[in-house]
Parts: sequence; C-alpha cells; structure tokens
Amino acid sequence: MDDRPLLNRRLQGLGTTIFAEMSALAAATGSINLGQGFPDTDGPEAVREAAVRALRDGRGNQYPPGPGVPELRTAIADHQKRFYGLAFDPDTEVLVTAGATEAIAAAMLALLEPGDEVIAFEPFYDSYAACIAMAGATRVPLTLRAPDFRPDLDALRALITRRTRVLLLNSPHNPTGMVLTREEARAIAALAVEHDLLVVTDEVYEHLVFDGEHIPLISLPGMRDRTVSISSAGKTFSFTGWKVGWVTASAPLVAAVRTAKQFLTYVSSGPFQYAVAEALTLPDTYYTAFRDDLLTKRDLLATGLHDAGFTVHTPQGTYFITTDIAPLTDSDALTFCRTLPNRCGVVAVPNSVFYDHPTAGRTQVRFTFCKQQRILTEAADRLRKAFNG
Repeated sequence: MDDRPLLNRRLQGLGTTIFAEMSALAAATGSINLGQGFPDTDGPEAVREAAVRALRDGRGNQYPPGPGVPELRTAIADHQKRFYGLAFDPDTEVLVTAGATEAIAAAMLALLEPGDEVIAFEPFYDSYAACIAMAGATRVPLTLRAPDFRPDLDALRALITRRTRVLLLNSPHNPTGMVLTREEARAIAALAVEHDLLVVTDEVYEHLVFDGEHIPLISLPGMRDRTVSISSAGKTFSFTGWKVGWVTASAPLVAAVRTAKQFLTYVSSGPFQYAVAEALTLPDTYYTAFRDDLLTKRDLLATGLHDAGFTVHTPQGTYFITTDIAPLTDSDALTFCRTLPNRCGVVAVPNSVFYDHPTAGRTQVRFTFCKQQRILTEAADRLRKAFNG
C-alpha cells in the first residue's frame, strides 16, 4: 500500500463531529448535555402512536416509494400552503429525505461540480462543510459577527464571483439564532436573481421564531424556480431520531436532487413517514404552544447564563443560545467546552469549530435549551456555582 492517506483528501480535517465528541463526553462524565440539539422528552403522543399504528398495519415496513409516501408528500405540500401560501405539486415538487442533513447532501452533490463556489453563513452547521467538500466545490463564508449576527449584504455582494453557483442559507440560523428580516431576505433574493444563482435554504427551525417572522426565500419574487427549500420533522415535533426531512422546489430542481438522493439512502424511515404526515396536520395551537414553551426555556437559560457571568446573545429563533466566555476565562471555546463537564457537570459546544475563521468565534460557546425546565434550572445552578460562586 502506498503512502496515500486512506481518507479522501476532500474530507481531510473534518474528523469526528463536535456533537459526537461532546455527547460522548456528557455520557462519560454523567453531565447535563446542553451541547447536542435533541430534546430530552418525546413529541406528541398522538404522533408516536401514529408511528406504532403504521408499524402494526404494515405501512412502511418495506421500501417506501423513492420520493416518499404519497400521504407525507401531500401533507408537506399542504403545510407549505397553510403556513406560507406556497403551492407545490406533491408528485413532482416534493421529495422526502433522511432528515434535512441528507437533503443538504443530495442538493450539494446534485447541483455542484468541482470549481463551483458556495457562499454560506459562517458559523455554519458542520455538515455544510462536508457536503460542499464531497461535491468538490469550494465554500466561501460570509461571517456573521456578534452581537447581533446580521448578514453584511455589501460583503455578500462582494463575495459573488463568476464561479459562485449556490447560496446555502440557514434561517433561523444555527448556531447564532439569527432570523433574517424581510428586508434582508428580499435583498438576498435580489442578488440571487441578479447573478442567476441557485439558493439552498435550511429551514428546519421554521416554527421556532421568537422575534420576527420566518420568510421562506422561495416565496419571494424570482425565487420559485431557483430555490431548494429544506426542512424536517425532527425539530418541530421532537422526534429527531426518526430522520424525516424534505425538499420542496420546482420540478426540475426536485428531479436533480432526487437523482443524487436515490444513491445515498435510497429510502428511509418508512413507518415514520406516515406518522409525520399526521403530525403536519396538527392544529395551530400545537405550533403556538411548542414555540411558547421553548421561549420560556430560552429566557430561563439565558437568565441563568447571564447570572453565571457569560455574555449572552439572546437568539431570535432556534433552540440554541450563543454566549461569549471572555468575561469568565482567557481560554478558547474548544478548551473551555472540553473542561466544562469536569468543572461543573454541564456540556456545551464551541462555536469556533463552525467557522473557517476560528478567531471570529474563538470565545463563543453554544448551549441548547430544548430540555425539561428542571434540567435547565439545574444546569444554570451548576454554572452559577462554578463561575459566580
């Protein structure tokens, strides 16, 4: 065997995800895990029972249709119409995926070629970097900076070159919690039209907006035929392990993404697709109560972090809070997070690993608040005792 590295050079430096590392650290130390974004309670019982019924009735126990079961594709189309007034053909303009992560991967593999450039908000969810790399393209970060993490639209315009193919956008934004305003969304859409760019939007936190509103870019003028809109059931219904995501887009874009997707998982989550179809029909009161519960938890944890001495950047959306540890330590975020469990029994995630320019997030640490209130209260108490006596 020659000296060539076993790992594809495009993936060099990516290694194990920070979520896996920190969750393993939480398990090893018995710490409260406020690092990885998964709830510690299941979603609605009616939705869970819908999955049990599907299993028992033999629906989805064998390969489901490649684009997704018709019931779910119809429910997704109905959801887009109900919340945003967007009309999609469930047969040609909706695609079910193994979570939003596969949808992003399939979109990148389908739409990009070596030499293409992808502009993405930085810090970015770690799979973005891997998916762009696997497609052989180059990521070009637009850095979002504290304290408000607003996108610099003049800087965005300056980043666009003749090699730019895709804007990969995430709003509500993980990890910062920034939510695009209507004016920002319109300006970004206008740039995409002006430069004839494709846009891939990660909207998995669409129902977790506390301040402002969620504006799907695909709804804006000129965007219907150039946007791949991605979302999932995991965050909205608190069944992250089911891995049910979807794409809505024009028929040609869905066909392109489906071509790549079929050679990734082929199909997935058979019985869960039927359950998510029922979940999407839940009344508006469910969505309102879900958001209000997370808003209460956001404020609870934000207060605790502030009292412990962190600089808190209150999020407009998602279920994450970005903090700055500079008032507490001279340490960098990664070192801080690796030592935090042994110090006080709490796990967080360093934002610095989500930047191409790590100095931009050197002292930023993310905590999740999608946990039971008593758990958040305990975590806040431990942090206060550790850092503010």
